[in-house]
Amino acid sequence: MSEARGITTLDETPGAAPPARRGSGRFWSPRRVPAGIVAALILAGAGILLYDVLVVRAHHPAMHWRRALARQLAERPLDDTWVLAGAAVAAALGLWLIVLAVTPGLRALLPMRRPHPDVRAALRCDAAAQVLRDRAMELSGVRSVRVRMGRRKADVRVVSHFREPADVRADLEATLAEAIRGLGLTRQPALSLRVVRPGRKG
Repeated sequence: MSEARGITTLDETPGAAPPARRGSGRFWSPRRVPAGIVAALILAGAGILLYDVLVVRAHHPAMHWRRALARQLAERPLDDTWVLAGAAVAAALGLWLIVLAVTPGLRALLPMRRPHPDVRAALRCDAAAQVLRDRAMELSGVRSVRVRMGRRKADVRVVSHFREPADVRADLEATLAEAIRGLGLTRQPALSLRVVRPGRKG
């Protein structure tokens, strides 16, 4: 994978079947941090449990925490508050891991159309927002521009001066629509444009 000026490209392996030519598709995050945390917790828990089992096999008493946990699990009813809270936490963690497993992640990367079946490319949201901001600032009557770029929508807020807001808005709609098409994205985000005068909230 290589990255330059906000564009990320990934060379496909020769043996892999190329995806459809219409677009790069979402990039999947490796999620090393969540996977590392889960692996470390499982390893630590398994190590402690294995040590306690070996201690019991050596005819020594089990650790206090395991005896206390076994007693609590045997004595507490299923509708106990602490039991329900522990089950809710475990279910939430499991659901979080499932969501991480089935979703791509890397929301800051906008997939681009594929110039070649063996190359995938993506544009960073901040780089795309900068392109739209620069194009908007080139227009007459534009004082300042703020752009928030997402996968589905480009939210542009413009402060205009010395020109009628309606005229500035018409020029911006045409210019920004052309700029969005020029980004070469697989899915073109919808344009949300607000033009206000200085000192007014948009």
